[in-house]
Amino acid sequence: MNIDVAQTLQRGRDSFGRRSWDEAFKTLARIDGAVPLGADDLERAATAAYLTGRDQDYLKLLERAHRAHQDAGERERAARCAFWLGLRFVFRGEMGPATGWFGRAHRLIEEHERDCVERGYVLLPLVEQHLMAGKPTAAYEAAANALAIGTRFHDPDLVAIALHLQGRALLREREVERGLALLDEAMVAVAADELSPIVTGLIYCSVIDACQQVCAFGRAGEWTAALASWCAEQPQLIAFTDRCLVHRSEVMQLHGAWDDAIAEAQRACTRLGPKDDRRAAAAAYYQQGEVHRLRGDFESAETAYRETSQWGGDPQPGLALLRLAQGRTDAAAAAIRRSAGATADPFRRVRLLPAQVEIMLAAHDLAEAHTACRELEELTLAYGTDALRALAAHARGIVELAEGKHREALNSLQTAQRGWHEFDVPYLAARARVEAALACRALGDDEGAGMELDAARVVFERLGAGPDVARIDALARGRPTGQSHSLTTRELQVLRILASGKTNKSIARELSLSEKTVDRHVSNIFNKLDVPSRAAATAYAYEHKLI
Repeated sequence: MNIDVAQTLQRGRDSFGRRSWDEAFKTLARIDGAVPLGADDLERAATAAYLTGRDQDYLKLLERAHRAHQDAGERERAARCAFWLGLRFVFRGEMGPATGWFGRAHRLIEEHERDCVERGYVLLPLVEQHLMAGKPTAAYEAAANALAIGTRFHDPDLVAIALHLQGRALLREREVERGLALLDEAMVAVAADELSPIVTGLIYCSVIDACQQVCAFGRAGEWTAALASWCAEQPQLIAFTDRCLVHRSEVMQLHGAWDDAIAEAQRACTRLGPKDDRRAAAAAYYQQGEVHRLRGDFESAETAYRETSQWGGDPQPGLALLRLAQGRTDAAAAAIRRSAGATADPFRRVRLLPAQVEIMLAAHDLAEAHTACRELEELTLAYGTDALRALAAHARGIVELAEGKHREALNSLQTAQRGWHEFDVPYLAARARVEAALACRALGDDEGAGMELDAARVVFERLGAGPDVARIDALARGRPTGQSHSLTTRELQVLRILASGKTNKSIARELSLSEKTVDRHVSNIFNKLDVPSRAAATAYAYEHKLI
């Protein structure tokens, strides 16, 4: 081999060892253009391609490594490459190639009767199939077999993957404490940097998803911070950073850092292309929709939820709650009923049920709200996390409020408020305070109601939750529904479009007016209704049935 080629190859390997992934890929690719890489270096180049977001290069290089191992009679190594090819096609949503590569990996192992660690890897797709089919016991047993093989061959990657899959299976079995313990055990190897980089990133993301599903917000936040640190330590890393941004956005929104949350979600969207992680893209757009909706920017929220759907995600319950905020209660009820009726997965139902309770109460369907609340309480008993208990207490409180059980409602809502304060979830804590204020008022404690509303208003103003601020203002003033107004026909028309979340520019285009004219109409609306903002005008319109 030419000495320059040898030195350059060594530089590529050294870059790989330093986790300078972009440098490693470019150096190894340059060598490959002059002298074809061997199987081991093809795997290094493939890994560097994966970690720098070069998906097509990853697939091509790993397929070449697979063939090189086959040509050398290394069936086990070839089978492992086939497994990773299949897994990548799964992430791309291309199940035909994925099934083909998994089948090839299995055949290579079965044709070679010798015991090997790859027998554990080919069990992993079976575990996922069982989980997807709602067979957690079978998934747990298959993962246990993979774990035994990984332990026997001292393969830390396989051990960690199998452990975390067992944990996910136990969560499905509603054994939350044991499941979370296994997830934590798998994360010990991740935190200790004992795993390969691709496996490290995959387990980070999977464990965070699992924690969020059972509302283990504390763990989700801790592991999200750890994932962010791991990504930051590798400046040339592209893979997993998008998922990290989405997870960070979710945590930031939860803890009230809404500006940062939407910025992180937008960063994730700008980095994602057509063949990237579609789940991450959908989640990033959904996050944007949530913050826009809570801030009263309904037009932007609508766009974000539609993008969520375009990327294959489910825009519910956010889209149904947007319809409710727009005063389209019938549309909100139809959307949440359809979504809940089509969803059997308990983790997804935990996400839908609180919204279903809220929307059904707005639609004056107390029976359906009560049913949804009862199911949420049953799931809370099954999964038993503190955040779920706060969700259930809030739902129970607003149902009791609607039933006229004001003292019971106050107790439930104060329980929810304490829970959200403990988890540092300011928005939901403030929402609980608003409902508690209504219970206080019904019990004749106007001073207590005022204190609750004042405290909630401070939080909503800090967050920029315009619709909630407007609702508090209306409650504080105690204005009766149906109060007269002096809006002209055109101003009323502008108000109704404004309330849908559209900008002045959009209103002007829809009504064939100049933007300056619309600006004047909006200013007149604010003055006549004595409201300070678009969100307040929107709230006024819905409260006084102007829409």
